[in-house]
Amino acid sequence: MRILYFGLVILISLQVSAQQHFTESIYRSKDRKTYTYAEKDNEELYLDVYEPENTFKNRPVFIFMHGGGFGYGSPRNDDEVKLAKIAASYGYVAVQISYRLTRKDQSFGCDFDAKGKIETFQLAAEDFLDAVNFMIDKKDEFNIDPNKIIIGGSSAGAEAVLSAAFNRDLLLKNASQYKNLKIKGILSLAGAIVDKRYIDKENAVPAIFFHGTADNLVPYATAPHHFCKKNEPGYLILDGSRSLAAKLKELNTSYMLNTFPEAGHEISRIPFDHLQMVFQYFDDVFLNSENQQVENTF
Repeated sequence: MRILYFGLVILISLQVSAQQHFTESIYRSKDRKTYTYAEKDNEELYLDVYEPENTFKNRPVFIFMHGGGFGYGSPRNDDEVKLAKIAASYGYVAVQISYRLTRKDQSFGCDFDAKGKIETFQLAAEDFLDAVNFMIDKKDEFNIDPNKIIIGGSSAGAEAVLSAAFNRDLLLKNASQYKNLKIKGILSLAGAIVDKRYIDKENAVPAIFFHGTADNLVPYATAPHHFCKKNEPGYLILDGSRSLAAKLKELNTSYMLNTFPEAGHEISRIPFDHLQMVFQYFDDVFLNSENQQVENTF
């Protein structure tokens, strides 16, 4: 009887642990590990890996790209590091990546031509996809399930990861080399893409969007980038969170649209006050394939 009792206790505790695995902050994060994932334009591109202190196999990986107008910022910004450690505490292998800051000390506004903006999205998307492939190659070292890849980004980083997911065939000449890379979900903080018409049933991925309706840099719906005028070199129409959510709804794909009326580009900051909701959606929808179409106004 005593053996049976302890067996039941262990079984129940394992079930509870499994239920809490990716929906509660219950693990400590190991020390950061840094790797060079590519060398481009005489620059070593690196990524920082934050692992949870658990021994689970086939762990999901959350790969994030910082913002900064493609000209500044770092995967070691305080907020990015904080996000990675929180994700690791939920049981994810969390990754923050560097990428080519092709607009460093240069404008990314209305005086920078639209063709150059598209090329900027392209190069950043390539860097991001190469970082994801690097982590897939390291799947055994980090006990990663390559079928549980969640990606995210803020501002410029969100534009890059959304482009990597939804505009791959439009932007990349070598898109075929990433054809086996499967994404389970996206976290976009004030992001947009060049053309939502390239989203179809084949590449539609569940996504969480955060965006302010008065964002004057990256449009909330469909509008010019930085709201440039037609006669300015940087005039480029982008499809923002509202438009992308509508496209996913049309395709019967899960999404969560978090709208902040009258808020600006500050909504690109990491939403620490809403992370419990975010990680619950990660678990329910991205990892367990529930179909949820949610719209919140804050």
